[in-house]
Amino acid sequence: MASEPVVRAALGLGGNIGDPVAAMARALRALDGRADTSVTAVSRLYRTPPWGKTDQAWFFNACALVETALQPEALLDVGLDIERSMKRERIERWGPRTIDIDVLLWGEAAIASERLTVPHPRMTERAFVLMPLADIFPDGMVGGRSVTDWLAAVDKAGIEVADADCGWWQRA
Repeated sequence: MASEPVVRAALGLGGNIGDPVAAMARALRALDGRADTSVTAVSRLYRTPPWGKTDQAWFFNACALVETALQPEALLDVGLDIERSMKRERIERWGPRTIDIDVLLWGEAAIASERLTVPHPRMTERAFVLMPLADIFPDGMVGGRSVTDWLAAVDKAGIEVADADCGWWQRA
């Protein structure tokens, strides 16, 4: 990895158009193949009901921990570039998508820029983020509480494990 300081970041991935599992796997392999970023842990794969805009197909969601020498907005840009390469179109908020890659956490930093807010806004309200994040970072702190504590406080109805093997992304 590059000589820059390395930070552990948490990413959320999801999608519900086409083959979202293959898209998330491809995105994770692309991240892991970079000289400045390596994937260190990936959650189980979850099938989740739509959130926000509920009249659409169910999603697949996962989270990953990466070690990266990238600054937060540069990591965001890499995620956006991967999304674009997979034909992600941003048509409507919370709408259907081929792939979504969110920077959830970047070290212990709190960031509020025009382009990026970390910890990711509303992540503590979303079981589809907290369940996979708890697989790989249960004691991670967000807003003074652990991921596990946040997860205990949210509605997990309808969420199911689609693949319990955390290596799903390497074979998908």
